Amino acid sequence: TGDAEDEYMSEYLIQIAIFICIYFILAASLNLAVGFTGLINLGHIAFFGIGAYASALLTVRFHAPFAVAFFLSGVIAGWFGWCIMKITKRLSGDYFALAMLAFQFLIVAVFLNWMTLTRGPLGIPGIPRPSFFGYVLAGNRSYLVFALIIASAVFFFLRRLAASPYGRVLCAVRDDAIGAAALGKDINRVRSHCLVLSTFFAGIAGSLFAHFIQFIDPYSFHLSELILALTIMIVGGLASLSGTLVATIILLLVPEALRFLPIPDLMVGPLRQMLYSGILIGILLWRPRGIFGKVDLE
Repeated sequence: TGDAEDEYMSEYLIQIAIFICIYFILAASLNLAVGFTGLINLGHIAFFGIGAYASALLTVRFHAPFAVAFFLSGVIAGWFGWCIMKITKRLSGDYFALAMLAFQFLIVAVFLNWMTLTRGPLGIPGIPRPSFFGYVLAGNRSYLVFALIIASAVFFFLRRLAASPYGRVLCAVRDDAIGAAALGKDINRVRSHCLVLSTFFAGIAGSLFAHFIQFIDPYSFHLSELILALTIMIVGGLASLSGTLVATIILLLVPEALRFLPIPDLMVGPLRQMLYSGILIGILLWRPRGIFGKVDLE
């Protein structure tokens, strides 16, 4: 019936809106590291996965309240960011990017093989929906409101941070690390703080993802997710939160149109990846800085 179709379409659009909130937080946190500070973090999805697994395990195995698990998912991801920054503090540029990519592979291997903790390829089912004071966000509409609140808070916090004196220090480290060091700035400390903050937000994005899907496995955090996050960041523009938001909406909405075309289901996934690639190539050719980018992609 028409009412059933309208209800189905409404639920479908709400799910897309929730994913837009989650991936905006993920891409914005990546932009904080890459766009504002110049840290090429190719292991960002590892922290997304760490946050998802941390929140899932805390609620499923240890029966922790969602609010505690949600906050600790960011803290644990941030702690891993701090550790990896301590290990790689002598690396920069391409070497740092490769080290972070290696960390990505390492974390996925841990997810796959630590059977007693993560259940390996079987994943973690039955992840509960968020609840506050006995009220469970069981419906997608209530979950969307919660995701919008978190995404809005992240957006305004990062915008205030970027406009603050500390944000200008981040941009100075990105543009001229030697000059910033000559002015007395501790470059390693600034980069460490930035990566911890970036990975903290990636962790809470992972928590939102896990409690919305209610099932996670290692295959949820492969390089295809990194490609999507990088594409959003580049299309929106480096050091631009508004651009990241617009690009997230475009890149999550446009490929969904493929579902309504007379295309075999097996072709939808590959065509979506081709569409991402086409949009990325087009942006790099016609607007190298992205939609609202403030710095060049070098």
